Amino acid sequence: MAQVTLKVTDAKGKSKGTIDAPAEIFGLSHEEIEAHVPLIHQVVIAQLAAARQGTHAVKTRGMVSGGGKKPWKQKGTGRARQGSIRAPQWVHGGVVHGPVPRKYDQRTPKKMKAAALRYILSDRANADRIAVVDLGIKDAPSTKAAVAALTPVTENKFTTVVLSRDNINEWLSVRNIPTVHVLFADQLNTYDVVTAQYVVFSKEGFDAFIAAKTEPKAKED
Repeated sequence: MAQVTLKVTDAKGKSKGTIDAPAEIFGLSHEEIEAHVPLIHQVVIAQLAAARQGTHAVKTRGMVSGGGKKPWKQKGTGRARQGSIRAPQWVHGGVVHGPVPRKYDQRTPKKMKAAALRYILSDRANADRIAVVDLGIKDAPSTKAAVAALTPVTENKFTTVVLSRDNINEWLSVRNIPTVHVLFADQLNTYDVVTAQYVVFSKEGFDAFIAAKTEPKAKED
């Protein structure tokens, strides 16, 4: 597993060199990624399922108001016997076998989610679609400056921007860009990488992400 380097650009989109990235997170081979596409798919589906509210519901015949009186007598009318105008076969009647409130959560172990994130990050890194960008924003937010820094790297394609919790002005600067989805390093997940054509880290965001992924291993040793 070779060492991985990611390109670093400045506020004008010009190269500032490269930065080393852990090979176990960004350097998995194409063959390994291909073999684990089902894992990535399962984690993404679980994320989408967990986002569903599950509050859908319909009224059964017992919940629909009215219909307490028998529409007509049982026999002698020549018509089919009916017990209530709120039965399912009537217009405005109850619904049979309709959706009821439920949870869509799927069990996804932490190791599965961590592995899926590694594989999809490696896929983007292999395609040269991960970069570390200095947005050049200091004391005040500036969407214009953020666009100027991101456009040379991402070509205005949909991008997930990853920041640290301290990058408040950077977050304020990129949140209104239509082609950007912004989140903090501790929120980065498989779905937001899969749906993005580019992943851009701030320097602080990259350091925070790497620290969170590597420090637990150091403690175990």
